[in-house]
Amino acid sequence: MEPELERKAEVEETRDPEHDDGTADEIPQPALLSAGHQRAVKLPLTRVKALMKADPDVSLASQESVFIIAKATELFVETIAKDAFVYAQQNKRKTLQRKDLGTLD
Repeated sequence: MEPELERKAEVEETRDPEHDDGTADEIPQPALLSAGHQRAVKLPLTRVKALMKADPDVSLASQESVFIIAKATELFVETIAKDAFVYAQQNKRKTLQRKDLGTLD
């Protein structure tokens, strides 16, 4: 495959059919390629952007800010899940329960 075509295959614009109004709000996301390639973020960036814009204090959200928020969210969820798993293992269980996540006071 030619390098130019390969680069085009790596990044393609995706649209959310529920919110497709033809505007330029689309955020380029890496396409799902072969098993050797991984996406930079796993959360759908269009939905992250929609959640960010739901805040009345946010009027514009750049692609970089959406990416950073998505990545930070993934890392946060990963950390909580790992901590909960360790807690469940300490209690000799294989299934996570709500109490493994701790309390939010």
